[in-house]
This record gives sequence, C-alpha cells and structure tokens, in this order.
Amino acid sequence: MTNSTTTPRPAIGRVLVLGGTGKTGSRIAAGLTSEGHAVRVGSRGATPPFDWSDESGWDACLEDIDAVYISYAPDLAMPGASAAIAAFVERARSHGVRRLVLLSGRGEPEAQVCERIVQEAGLEWTVVRASWFFQNFSEGAFVDMVLAGQITLPAGDVAEPFVDVDDIAEVAMAALSKEGHTGEVYEVTGPRLMTFGDVADALTKETGREISYFEVPHDAFIDEVKRSGAPQDVVWMLDYLFA
Repeated sequence: MTNSTTTPRPAIGRVLVLGGTGKTGSRIAAGLTSEGHAVRVGSRGATPPFDWSDESGWDACLEDIDAVYISYAPDLAMPGASAAIAAFVERARSHGVRRLVLLSGRGEPEAQVCERIVQEAGLEWTVVRASWFFQNFSEGAFVDMVLAGQITLPAGDVAEPFVDVDDIAEVAMAALSKEGHTGEVYEVTGPRLMTFGDVADALTKETGREISYFEVPHDAFIDEVKRSGAPQDVVWMLDYLFA
C-alpha cells in the first residue's frame, strides 16, 4: 500500500461584490472584509467603476478576481437581464474567475433563466434565491410609507416569507469564501409567512407608532408611482412584482 495525500484546494482570493453599496452587497463586502478577505466593490461610484450598462469597465473590475457575488439591479426579471448576465459570466470566465454566487428571485421565471446561465458556465456556482426583504421597509422603496404611517400597496392578503438581508448576506458570504456550497440552490426565507398587513402590525408593535396597511388597486398604484417621478425601470419592476 502507498500513502497518498490530497492536495487542498487553494483558498478563495479576492472577491468582487457587485452591487457592493446595495442592501445585500454592502453587508457582504463589509462582512468578508472583517473576516480578512480581499474585497473589490462593484458599483458605479467605485474605483474601478462597475456599470451593468457599460461593458467597457468590466475587465478592470474582474482583474485578479477569484469569486464574484452577482446582484443585478434592479431585478433579474428586467428585460435584457439575461443577456447582461450571459455577457458578464463569459467575461468572468475569460479572466479565470473560479466561483460565482448569484442572488436570484423566488418564483421569477426570468430569474431562473439567469440561474441556468450561471449553472452552465463551467465554474463553481451557488444560487441564493430570496423574495421580499424586510429592509424594503427601512432602507428601500417603502420606507417613506412607513414614516408616513400607512403602507399603501396593491398586495391584497398574499403572504410572503419576508427575509432579513443580514441572513441573505451570511449565506452568500459562506458560499463565496468557504467550501461545500458548490452546486447548491439555497432558498432563503424568514421564519414565517406574513401579509403586508401582518408587517404593518409588527412595525406598529415594535416602533410604538400606528402603522397601517391600506390596499389600493394595482393600476392606481402604478399610476401614482409614475406621477412620483420614479425611474421607468423601477415602475416596471413594481408593476411586475405586484402583478
């Protein structure tokens, strides 16, 4: 008999975090940095800058990168998202990137098209599927409604497994920096299903302020979003999500 040893895989080096100033990306970048990992933030304001609509800057962002957290803004369901993901994944592969972690959307057929692009790239991959973020009420689209005391949306009584972005970040950090997560699709959820009315009740209890939920017709909601001056892609995304 001969003794054989298994050569350990090299540790993941520098990580590129796309959307590195957003809800999940900022937490992932900060968390990996605190653990001693080298991190490059991918955003329009970073150096080098990253912009999904400008491929000319991608090469500089991908230089000397081992793993990438892919967060597509505003949503993988947007028209053109799959083409952008395909182009980026091909560019990442050409730069020798080893591992991809994709933030995806639960129940979105368009997002699953993007998942397959990542899964079929020939690289190590992990998919993290999430739905509504709790932070939408504190950092995102609904914070002004919360501050005004009334969450006005066309959501009906549909219950969702709202999830905390800190939990999403923890899962993504492990997938980016540790072994054992390749080839996994993680569906991350909160501990229970909640309607938007349930969320309003919970916010009322925790803040000590009266916060109510008021259902409005879908078309009236979208018309109001348009009148508010919201960007067209945000209008499209909200129309899609609530429809």
